[in-house]
Amino acid sequence: MSQSKTIAPNSIEARDIAYQFHPSVDLRRYEEEGGLIIDRGEGIYVFDQAGKRYIEGLAGLWSVAVGFNEKRLADVAYAQMQKLPYYHSFNYKAHGPSVDLAEKLVQISPEHLTKVHFTSSGSEANDLVVKMIWYRSNALGLPDKKKIIGRVKGYHGVTIAAGSVTGIPANHGSFDLPLDRMIHTLTPDYPRDHLEGETEEQFSARMAEALEELILREGPETIAAMFGEPVMGAGGVIVPPKGYWEAIQAVLRKYDILLVADEVICGFGRTGKMFACEVYGIKPDVMVTSKQISSSYMPLSAILMSDDFYNPIADESHRLGVFAHGYTASGHPVATAVGLENIKIIEERDLVGNAARLEAQFLSGLRGLESHPMALWSRGVGLIGALEIKGTAKVGEMGQLAQACLLEEGLIVRAIGDAICLCPPLVITAEQVDEMIAAIGRALDALAETDLARSVLEEA
Repeated sequence: MSQSKTIAPNSIEARDIAYQFHPSVDLRRYEEEGGLIIDRGEGIYVFDQAGKRYIEGLAGLWSVAVGFNEKRLADVAYAQMQKLPYYHSFNYKAHGPSVDLAEKLVQISPEHLTKVHFTSSGSEANDLVVKMIWYRSNALGLPDKKKIIGRVKGYHGVTIAAGSVTGIPANHGSFDLPLDRMIHTLTPDYPRDHLEGETEEQFSARMAEALEELILREGPETIAAMFGEPVMGAGGVIVPPKGYWEAIQAVLRKYDILLVADEVICGFGRTGKMFACEVYGIKPDVMVTSKQISSSYMPLSAILMSDDFYNPIADESHRLGVFAHGYTASGHPVATAVGLENIKIIEERDLVGNAARLEAQFLSGLRGLESHPMALWSRGVGLIGALEIKGTAKVGEMGQLAQACLLEEGLIVRAIGDAICLCPPLVITAEQVDEMIAAIGRALDALAETDLARSVLEEA
């Protein structure tokens, strides 16, 4: 919506501006301009109130694996609503859907992950993992082993602890974050940050050396865990270079530091494997999942953990008489029933295989756009990728303009800095991949005709 658009009184647009406090926006700008009202969805497409169709190139928020109108999920939710619309998992209570989903997750996840705890979002899950880590250190008689390592540009949520592990300045400013127990190591962004002549393996070794230097500077006895996304999402779709995770895990093992794999974006097929840990040879102590676990049809997240992580926590709860934590909606029966059905659909329709089969076409399409005057380089794995475009001295200025051009072309993306980031629903077809790439090409052409882009191209 532009500032020049007339907004009818009492319309949904007007009421939206009047009453809603929106996340992740400039609130004063929203008061002036409003936002795009999405009315319905169908497969990989969503439609606004005027009926214009858009490819949802970010699957909502990296999350809708099965498309936007999967009737099976609606039917399962309705059936569960009729049978048991809500129950909790406090005070020695349980119900079937959460038990069934926990069992399924253990079956399909790396075999050393044997226990599951449910929450309602990735932020909640990562926040709780931090609390669990501190609880576990106390259980082990290590009261000083509490620091958490995140990565610059890493994203783990917006709650106080998870937002502190996050390494994005915008998530810290004026919130009094990060907490002082949270420290950050370097971003493994090889295309942007490698030294002249440095191979990917050499770059990865340098990232591991920087991590070890941080650990030694802070004191290994004070550091409990490191959080990392196998592929960094909200930091700009940063794909780890060769040897990165092998080198990082070796350092963590050397100093007895836990590894938390944040698979909130990567999990359930996004990278061409059920979990990205399989792609990169990661053996985490804890794996956090959300988003595609239910295609975000219901709020749901799951923390999977090893016996070595779980047992000290269980022992401490026995000593104290309770693990004094829980959310009203933890393991919600409707959410977990939908999550289980969603995973069944992913398996039955081989959507993990679809991501693997379409990877070459998707990534080659992005590489083909690198020759455009406005483009720099592309990156990705499976069905998650990004195209870096030429920007101005003000990082993100060109990205936002590109995002607007893409919206005109009927493609919704996320501009992160000056990168066009893509993560389409896993039900996307080969023809629709081509449709998406063509839309990016047209939008880049339109972008190149703007005054801002002309000035950048003239300076190049």
